[in-house]
Amino acid sequence: MTTATYPELRLTQHASGGGCACKVPPGELERVLGGLPPSTHPDLLVGIENGDDAAAVRIDGTRAVIATADFFTPVVDDPYDFGRIAATNALSDVYAMGGTPLVAVNLLAWPRDRIPFDVAAEVLRGGAAVCAEAGTVLGGGHSVDDPEPKYGQAVTGIADADRLLRNDAGRAGLPLTLTKPLGLGVLNNRHKATGERFEEAIAVMTTLNRDASTAALAAGVRAATDVTGFGLLGHLYKLARASGVSAVVDSAAVPYVGGARESFAAGYVPGGSRRNLDWVRPHLLSDVDDDELVLLADAQTSGGLLVVGELPGHPVVGELVPAQEWTVRVR
Repeated sequence: MTTATYPELRLTQHASGGGCACKVPPGELERVLGGLPPSTHPDLLVGIENGDDAAAVRIDGTRAVIATADFFTPVVDDPYDFGRIAATNALSDVYAMGGTPLVAVNLLAWPRDRIPFDVAAEVLRGGAAVCAEAGTVLGGGHSVDDPEPKYGQAVTGIADADRLLRNDAGRAGLPLTLTKPLGLGVLNNRHKATGERFEEAIAVMTTLNRDASTAALAAGVRAATDVTGFGLLGHLYKLARASGVSAVVDSAAVPYVGGARESFAAGYVPGGSRRNLDWVRPHLLSDVDDDELVLLADAQTSGGLLVVGELPGHPVVGELVPAQEWTVRVR
């Protein structure tokens, strides 16, 4: 069953936001989290302090458990693709920490009075397909009746506690590598507005970050993050700030999904992308115009890894430098 069964059904029209662009704005989130007491548990290796992608807890010797949860409103109209994208995005948090996802459970919210529940089954089928591809056990989950459809997963993984990829381990003098093109937020915004389907964007969003994570660990990388709702600039700002360094981005080296720039020029810009730029701007030095900055801050869904190091086959888009009066520079 696909949207062909319900030709007039468009999942994206049943939600005010879409994908990772529906995240709480980063500045507002940090203000809330800043008021919470820090965890002092001796086995907590990575918590909320530096905005990492998942929590990491040492369980014995060199082994750490990686735990995360990620869910969002529909980013595409096809329910199967929505499930695949959401599951790929959830698993990405574990890969971004250098871990292997072992088990996932579904998180489903569904407006049963407005969207047939067998459409939700197709979303779940998409999530299951991605877990099967990743070799991750999918075991149950939780569902609620909700005015807006939402789907994602809570994922538990395993990692070497001494080789985690983390936000605070960046060092000056190292290159920055990006493993997926940007522009997903812009194209998803256009899809929501027009119903046009962008096959390349769907392919990017359903590509696991597993191979990139494995390559990063093999290369001895210590710092990385995935690029999702806070955009390249937002996630890079968090990494550089946590590491006590500054970052330089070569805007001409950053790749984009086909059609993204044209869609941006046509006005299809998520509000989350502009909020991301507003958050980073006080810490930003730029040699490019605001349009380029908004694209670099574009709210991604299931984006790639931003790796502090060089990975063969992926573009180097900048470097970390000693701390300056600015945290991020775009040239």
